Amino acid sequence: MTGGSDEHQEAAVDGQASQTPDPRPRRGFWFGLVVAIVKPFMLVFTKPEFTGRENMPRSGGVVFAPNHISHFDPLVLGFYIWECRRIPRFLGKASVFKIPVVGRIISSAGQIPVYRESAQAADAFRDAVAAVERGECVGVYPEGTITRDPELWPMTGKTGAARIALMTGCPVIPLANWGAQEIFASYSGKLRIRLLPRKRIQVRAGKPVDLSAFRGRPITNQLLHEATEVIMHAVAATLGELRGETPPKELYDLRKARAADDGEEKA
Repeated sequence: MTGGSDEHQEAAVDGQASQTPDPRPRRGFWFGLVVAIVKPFMLVFTKPEFTGRENMPRSGGVVFAPNHISHFDPLVLGFYIWECRRIPRFLGKASVFKIPVVGRIISSAGQIPVYRESAQAADAFRDAVAAVERGECVGVYPEGTITRDPELWPMTGKTGAARIALMTGCPVIPLANWGAQEIFASYSGKLRIRLLPRKRIQVRAGKPVDLSAFRGRPITNQLLHEATEVIMHAVAATLGELRGETPPKELYDLRKARAADDGEEKA
C-alpha cells in the first residue's frame, strides 16, 4: 500500500497530496491487516472528503475526540487518522472485542477495550494514558454512545478525553464526521447497510482545543466537566463547518432527556 498508486489515492481523498508526504508509521502485522482490508473497501464504496489534516500532529501523544453518528463511523475515522500518517488507538466497547475473528484482529491491532460498570472499568483509562505517554494517537468518543440528538449534533460529553489530556498535557483534536449515517443509520429502525450508490463521507480535524485555562490546576470533577464542555463545543463547531450549519448553543443532554422521559412515564 505504498508507492505511486497509494499517493494517487491519497490525492483523491482530499485533493492535496503533498509532493513530499510524511513517511508512514510502522504499522505491524495486525494493524497492517486492518489497513489492507479497510482502505480498499472505503475507496471502492465511499467518496471520502478529508480536510483539516494539517491540524493533526504528526508525532507525539494526542487525543482525538470525534462525534458519533453511526456504528460505521469508526471505519471512517480510522481511515482518516491513517491518512493523517498516524495509527489510531480507539477506546471501544468490550463487547466488540468478543466477536470471533474481528475481536482478535482489533485487539492485536492495539485497540483498547472499555469494560463498563465492572472491576476492569479503570483499565481502559490507564491503557489510554499509557498509550498517550508513549506518543500514540488515542481516540475517545466523548459522548460514549451514538448521538440521540434529533439533528445528529453532538451531545454533552463524558470526561475521559479531558482527564487524559489534563493528566498528560497532550493536545485534544476535535474531529467531526458526516455521511456515515447514510451508510448505516443507527437507531433508525432500519438495521441495514447501504453501500450503493457510493456515499459522500466527510471528516474534518479542527485546531487543538484550548485547554490552557484548565492546565496546572487540581483535577476535580468540576474542572473536568468544564473542560469537557469546551471540548464538546469545539467538536460541534467543527461539525458545523462540515455541514455548513450553526450548531446549537446548548448540546443535547441524554441524561436529562431520559430523566424527563421517566418523569412522564411515572406521571
